[in-house]
Amino acid sequence: MKIAWEERGTGRPLLLIQGLGYARWSWEPIVTRLAEDYRVLFFDNRGIGESDRPEGPYTARMMAGDALQVLDEAGVDRANVLGASLGGMIAQELAVAAPERVDRLVLCCTTVGGAATVPMPQVTVDLFAEAATLAPEVALRRFVENALASDAPPELVQELFERRVANPLDPAGWQAQAAAGLGFQGVEAAITAPTLLVTGTEDNVVDPRNSDVLAERIPGAELERIEGAGHLFFWEQPDAFVRILREFLR
Repeated sequence: MKIAWEERGTGRPLLLIQGLGYARWSWEPIVTRLAEDYRVLFFDNRGIGESDRPEGPYTARMMAGDALQVLDEAGVDRANVLGASLGGMIAQELAVAAPERVDRLVLCCTTVGGAATVPMPQVTVDLFAEAATLAPEVALRRFVENALASDAPPELVQELFERRVANPLDPAGWQAQAAAGLGFQGVEAAITAPTLLVTGTEDNVVDPRNSDVLAERIPGAELERIEGAGHLFFWEQPDAFVRILREFLR
């Protein structure tokens, strides 16, 4: 299957795995910064962007196989792995399916899966219910606003909204990816890679307390909170996030 990927920079490999409904363009705020120190690999998950869109539903384990395919095609035996949101679930599956391929693991704004997951904040549950009654572009803007902190600059909201309009989703692909997130029940083995958890304190999409749950489940895991940041903290506070990453990966 075709998985579209690209790379920037040189050095130790760093694989970035994005979440639901976002293609590889959405790493833009941090890729250039990270490429100063790492060989950054980033790709479109199945169901979005330039990657193939097989019939769903997908699973996080299935999508972890796609991430391994990227490492294989790039000729990378072992990499640092960073996953955000659904990408964090995929990264967890990758870390237990192929621990020999994962050096250090970074899990951002994600969940442990299953019954231990802290439920989605009510504001987002309500937005999903309301979205069906809204004009598509109005709903899209509301979802962009919801993924950022309440005091996010209007120009950032507009930039993300325009990028989402320019990169429309395939509804079937989105549903297939969403099934992977909803169906994630957690990994079946312990994560052994040194792990960093990062969450925004104002995340309206994935309750920040999920990172506390993961910190309890993963031996030796470190937890960093980015104050005042929402779900897309790598857009809101890219410098702070890259600083945290460099300290951990170093």
